[in-house]
Amino acid sequence: MAPASEPSVIVLEDGQAHDVFEVLGIADGLARVRSAYLFELGEELVVRVTTNGTPLEMQARVRKHVGSGELRVTELELAAAELPEAPAAGTSGPVRRAR
Repeated sequence: MAPASEPSVIVLEDGQAHDVFEVLGIADGLARVRSAYLFELGEELVVRVTTNGTPLEMQARVRKHVGSGELRVTELELAAAELPEAPAAGTSGPVRRAR
């Protein structure tokens, strides 16, 4: 059985895709991510979320930030109700890092 692909959250803006997030986990309509960029609370983004090899485009809203600096975790509220859950970081190999 092939291993599940790592989840990803890609920002879509002006026809371009921006890989700015390290995904820590996706569950219950929330993505927990890290980024070198600090997005504003309440900011809405168009994103492509890929879990279990299936990409979906949707709206995401910045819900909160926890921690600071390189340890800061951002929670994104995802609009797609039927988004499949992705394994938590560390349970299925290395986390995909933003480039």
